[in-house]
Amino acid sequence: MTKGDKILIVIVLILSLISMGYIRRQGLSNDDKYVSIQVNGAEVKKIIFDKSVVGKKLPIETEFGYNLVEIGDNQVRVIEADCPDKIDVKQGWISRIGETIVCLPNRLVIEIKGVESVNSIDMMNY
Repeated sequence: MTKGDKILIVIVLILSLISMGYIRRQGLSNDDKYVSIQVNGAEVKKIIFDKSVVGKKLPIETEFGYNLVEIGDNQVRVIEADCPDKIDVKQGWISRIGETIVCLPNRLVIEIKGVESVNSIDMMNY
């Protein structure tokens, strides 16, 4: 391996790290996000974060069970559930795009999603 090969490897590694950081920052930015609450695969509520929903508690009652969801300042959590293990309650706050809270017995999924724009990066393909 020559000195030129080593320099080329270092340059490629540095460019890879820089591009990975840029993609991660753009793909996981926390601008324009909302909460999607789904029961049994169907979205039942869509809540856009703003000052009017901070501290709001939403009861989600379905044929599968009961959950009480609390909306905070750009974050969400489940504070009460009638499922036996209460893993969704123990998970606590989520606040980043892509994070989810799942309650399998009640078939509840709470996910933070980002508002898609024309220049958005698809993190699933990253």
